[in-house]
Amino acid sequence: MKGHIPRDFTLDLIARTNILDVIGKRVKMKKKGNNYFGCCPFHDEKTASFSLSEKKQIYYCFGCGASGSVVNFLMQYEHLSFPEAIEELASMQGIRVPYIDAENNQIDQSKQIESRNFRRDLYTLMAKITNFYQQQLSLPTSTQARKYLEQRGLNSEIITRYKIGFAPNEWRMTSQNVVKNHTETVLYERAGMLVTSDNGNRYDRFRGRIMFPIRDRQGNVIAFGGRTIINDSAKYINSPETPIFHKGFQLYGLYEVQEINRNPQQLIVVEGYMDVVSLAQYGIDYAVAALGTATSEEHIKLLFRSTDSVIFCYDGDNAGRNAAWRALNVLLPCLIDGKKIAFAFLPQDEDPDSLVRKIGKDGFEDYLSEASNLSKFLFDELLKQVDLKTAEGKAKLSSLALPLLDQIKAKVFRLNLLQQLGNYLGLLDVSQLEQLMHKNRAKGERKVNEKTPVSQIKLTTMRVLIGLLLQYPNLAEQVSDINVIRQVKMAGIEVFIELLELCQRYPNITTAQILTECMDRPFYKQLNRLSTWDCHYQDDEIDSIFSHTLKELYDNILAQRQDELIAKERVSGLSTVEKKELATLILVLSKKD
Repeated sequence: MKGHIPRDFTLDLIARTNILDVIGKRVKMKKKGNNYFGCCPFHDEKTASFSLSEKKQIYYCFGCGASGSVVNFLMQYEHLSFPEAIEELASMQGIRVPYIDAENNQIDQSKQIESRNFRRDLYTLMAKITNFYQQQLSLPTSTQARKYLEQRGLNSEIITRYKIGFAPNEWRMTSQNVVKNHTETVLYERAGMLVTSDNGNRYDRFRGRIMFPIRDRQGNVIAFGGRTIINDSAKYINSPETPIFHKGFQLYGLYEVQEINRNPQQLIVVEGYMDVVSLAQYGIDYAVAALGTATSEEHIKLLFRSTDSVIFCYDGDNAGRNAAWRALNVLLPCLIDGKKIAFAFLPQDEDPDSLVRKIGKDGFEDYLSEASNLSKFLFDELLKQVDLKTAEGKAKLSSLALPLLDQIKAKVFRLNLLQQLGNYLGLLDVSQLEQLMHKNRAKGERKVNEKTPVSQIKLTTMRVLIGLLLQYPNLAEQVSDINVIRQVKMAGIEVFIELLELCQRYPNITTAQILTECMDRPFYKQLNRLSTWDCHYQDDEIDSIFSHTLKELYDNILAQRQDELIAKERVSGLSTVEKKELATLILVLSKKD
């Protein structure tokens, strides 16, 4: 995207937007007192700790520490970049984002491809491509594709449900039939559907492939997976990362699962598109798949938000067990008490698709019922590496297991696994393991938790000033000369001055606008924390508290000047003017004492 978004436009857009309207459509919120509360969308919880202040136009989660303005929320919830979040807000307001170049000249709107409906335009184009692929599958020229699907046992109902189609084996046939103008050409490329070769030739990414559309929570097609039927060297290829598709945050088939049951009792995580579809064909309609990538922390969170029971299903070979072990390592820090986790390993040379066709729905589900729970899989893998008959073997088991268990935040899970480890080691008191784990934890290994409640932060003079100014920007009016404050040598003074300048330049600026404006500053996290500080001052006390704290800052300037003059007097002596200045400072500061 050429150009950048003007600051004035961003601030005005945030002022136009009510954060409750945006978050309320995505999270169920209930008013309690002056604020709204709901269950946090960024971590799993049963007790509402996600709060929203309509007055400040910010949100804060007391559980995980997520916080910020409406822009932060959209970026985190929808996985958008900053410009994309601004585009989304502008679209809600029905206005166009005015990009400007380096010389602050507005870019010609006719050349501005990313319109206010950019994401919506991408969704529309992807739906258009999906329809084209579906139509191609029904044509006489696609006999080979239909035959392949028949051989895999898929009926028309399941093909329609998953919107499966076919990309013709032609270099540009899809783009020539779908793209009708320059804007759509740009969108087609931004959607990852166009490839440019080293010599500059442009052609369709997907050719001669069975097409599996990938849908988001709202059912929008955001990407594709393609399975070759022409013996291409790449059996499967996937869409690249795009403005609307981030594979580490999506699970294939989850939308289709939740179409049938919004809250499925369990989910099976398999490895491929065809596994998901074949299982659904046999009535096992609660399977999902990662999109050509290893299981990520975001995948785990998505699974836990969707169900209380997850079975990871892998091939029974070494590659399958290695993939399961990698998933386990991602799982451990994300575990939540009350969630059931199991690992199923299929017979040799079988995958879910082939096995369900052999033994049917009941047989497959019986096989899954025998899956190893998380603790059994964990210790089975660790015990392969040690000899418990020896002291050295027990010591090695301890050294292997404790760093893994130390990652677990879920108390019941953690205690259960520690008890099992204690049984293997012959220890009756698991507190010994807790102590050992604590001792083995490298000093400084864990960073200070940045999500510490603001109530636990030591409130210095500077933090009080910044916190109050952030929450009550009109306080900037009390500072008549910012240059005087520049003389202060105190941690945080640069941040305070930058906020003062921003508040004085924009007299009606809000907390949310300040946070958005400072999003890319190194001190943003500190501001975010102070924005949620509950100072417990009455509204009619705020002005005087700020004034008093500001006076302490000015006193600090006088004290620093006094120290400078005293030091100079000892080294080189003072001029007559400096002596008078020092005498005055000593008199003034002594009265304050």
